[in-house]
Amino acid sequence: MSNIGFVGLGIMGKPMAANLIKGGHTLFLYSRSGVPQELTSVGGKSCASAKEVAQKADIIITMVPDTPDVEKVLFGQNGVAEGLSRGKTVIDMSSISPIETKKFAKKINELGCEYVDAPVSGGEVGAKNAALTIMVGGNSATFDKVKPVFELMGKNITLVGGNGDGQTCKVCNQIIVALNIEAVSEALVFASKAGADPAKVRQALMGGFAASRILEVHGERMIKRTFNPGFRIELHQKDLNLALAGARAMGVSLPNTATTQELFNSCAAAGGAAWDHSAMVRALEKMANHEVSKA
Repeated sequence: MSNIGFVGLGIMGKPMAANLIKGGHTLFLYSRSGVPQELTSVGGKSCASAKEVAQKADIIITMVPDTPDVEKVLFGQNGVAEGLSRGKTVIDMSSISPIETKKFAKKINELGCEYVDAPVSGGEVGAKNAALTIMVGGNSATFDKVKPVFELMGKNITLVGGNGDGQTCKVCNQIIVALNIEAVSEALVFASKAGADPAKVRQALMGGFAASRILEVHGERMIKRTFNPGFRIELHQKDLNLALAGARAMGVSLPNTATTQELFNSCAAAGGAAWDHSAMVRALEKMANHEVSKA
């Protein structure tokens, strides 16, 4: 059993930390919004800062929204770096810039510690069920050491490559998810506008080559109008910004990624930044002047 630090206890971080406690580890916890009572009541230990977490833990996990948040948690005043001693391991499970991740890794390595980037996919449900997909960037020896920790939070755990490669993989994931949401949205708007029952269309398509987790989960959300997150549109916007910025830097064209980002932008402009990303369908519904369903 290890002493594990966990910084960032939001929609994803809280259940991830809970699963580590269930696995028998001692958890030292810090979150800007405060440590949830649900975690301290089962043995989690509240800390006053990320620095204190790093001082008390051997493995420190960060799970915060964006690149600047990770930088602040790691290198800001009372941040993780101030509490590190040689031989510790920092694991960032946020979804952030691959380019900045490589810089963060270098700075942590210079302190005599290992750095692993390990963004996740699977949303709140996957976090609660310890069924996350975890995409890892780091050296193989460190990966082998921390893999048992990952196994308490996820099922599909892959060492993609060196530092930054886990984050690159996550950006790829977010491109595919966004484009699939857009495709399902178009199909269900088309079906409903044509007079077909979108629920029956979805049911039929789930048995064919068009079947996907997006059609299964997000298609149902679109039909039942359940747009509470989930995964917020503003977070998917952030991830697609990473994709488009990286593509621009490399001279790569991502035309359909840009289109889906504009649809997310339309939703956000309509007050939907905190909607679930399946609510992209609302942008297409507005253009069609037709809702998939009235449920």
